[in-house]
Amino acid sequence: MSKIRFIHIVFALVAVVALLAACGPAATEPSATTEPTEEPTEEPTEEPTEEPEAAIGSPEHPIKVLFVPSVDANIIVTGGQVMADALNEATGLTFEVTVPTSYAATIEEMCASPTDTMAFIPGLGYAIASQLCGVDVAFKAVRYGYPVYWAEYIVARDSEYQTLADLEGATWGYGDQGSTSGYMVPFVEFRDAGVTPGEQVQTGGHNQTVTAVYRGDVDFGTVFYSVPLTPEGAPVFSWEDYQAGTVSEDMYEIPDEAIPNCAPDAEGDKLLCDGWRVLDARANIRTEAPDVMQKVRILAVSAAIPNDTLSFGPEFPADLRAQIEEALLAFAGTDAWGESIGSNDFYGWTGIEPATDAEYDMVRAMVEATGYEIEE
Repeated sequence: MSKIRFIHIVFALVAVVALLAACGPAATEPSATTEPTEEPTEEPTEEPTEEPEAAIGSPEHPIKVLFVPSVDANIIVTGGQVMADALNEATGLTFEVTVPTSYAATIEEMCASPTDTMAFIPGLGYAIASQLCGVDVAFKAVRYGYPVYWAEYIVARDSEYQTLADLEGATWGYGDQGSTSGYMVPFVEFRDAGVTPGEQVQTGGHNQTVTAVYRGDVDFGTVFYSVPLTPEGAPVFSWEDYQAGTVSEDMYEIPDEAIPNCAPDAEGDKLLCDGWRVLDARANIRTEAPDVMQKVRILAVSAAIPNDTLSFGPEFPADLRAQIEEALLAFAGTDAWGESIGSNDFYGWTGIEPATDAEYDMVRAMVEATGYEIEE
């Protein structure tokens, strides 16, 4: 091959290569590489925190003051508020007056709210509540020097009933099965005496029971008894007389000759009979039934019962309890006490004394002996 032809072939190949290059894809700029993107994340949120519980005794968390519904609820609420205001002024704590629907409901509330309840409950209620959830007694009531009270059996004054035995088969009116004087003590005494009453009618309270006997709706009723006062203002018999066994049955009632003259005083505050003052449950309906003494008499009076209590929930703070106890003792010495729980239309407590749990062992023994179930 000649040199000239070789050169022509080389140039031809170069031309072909150039042509192919011209027809190829255009060169592209190298693309920038990007890191893989992460899913967008939300800013972390803090878990909602629970607001701290309000302090017991604060306006947001008042201390519940419970009263059993043994008398008119309106009287309890009004008088209870007098006490609540006095305790608030003395301690700075806030109190809420509550009247549960029954004795059992009062116990249930104390056990359900162990840290913020205090209650004025009778001996039977306390005995049950202390066993059920550890409710603890602080004070017992004093009425005209008596650390005890009684149940009384009342009948129409013109009825033929003269003894407990006569009540066999008779219609029985009582306030509440959780009431010590209104039901439990009479129940035990009937059992011990071998007496079986007839139909039982739950009236709702002591006042209503007296009214039921007064109207003839029941044959007899059981309510609380307090010793009457002489015209000189002294109890007919003292606690010491009672303990000594020198009290006769006729001393429980005022003299027969004074009965026709029984009536409320001019202000309606007292039930007086020629100066003798009636303090048992009959006096509570003196306004609506001024002649209650002429229509209703005492048939019998029970054995002595440990007085009602002021008790605290089982987990009530000790420091708050100490403040309240001190304030209550001071309040008991004021005139306002008589407008509150000291009123005879309320519970008639003339004072309070420290109480111990052991004082209510008698009531527990009564509960055990009768087979009375705590759940009841």
